[in-house]
Amino acid sequence: MARWRWTDRSFDLSFPIEKWPDLLERVRGTPARVASMVHGIDEGLLARSDGKGWTVKQNLGHLIDLGYLPLQRIEQILAGEAELIGADMTNAKTNQANHNVVSIDELLAAFSSERQNLVSKFESLSDEDWGKSALHPRLRQPMRIVDIAYFDSEHDDYHLARMRQLIKSLSQ
Repeated sequence: MARWRWTDRSFDLSFPIEKWPDLLERVRGTPARVASMVHGIDEGLLARSDGKGWTVKQNLGHLIDLGYLPLQRIEQILAGEAELIGADMTNAKTNQANHNVVSIDELLAAFSSERQNLVSKFESLSDEDWGKSALHPRLRQPMRIVDIAYFDSEHDDYHLARMRQLIKSLSQ
């Protein structure tokens, strides 16, 4: 099955700001979804590649590695900056990390902690803050804080789908 690359996606960010509680629940629930997915799976399988990309552990490590990005972007918007920081599209941090030697329990704990920080930041926002925006550097469109919650959730789902594919294909 061919995979749609993350960087080929475009995003319709025209939904109402009032969608933020739904999106916050997606962000909040991702660590539990990952934990449920990998529960009982052998550590060796989680560190095995199918030759088409990262392992399950590397995909999870990537989500941890990027945990700073939505937090920094929210701060930039709240500070009134015109353009958001770009992500490292080479994924150097993930490619250089050795996530495969870290236990899945440690990765899950790190991801849960990182996500709790993001959820806390979102929970600290006023209703007005959710509509504030700045230009996203790659998409070249304004991104509101509510859009950051959506974008991050979509990115999570993209990697969770890949993780599930890996588990299924390597378990056969």
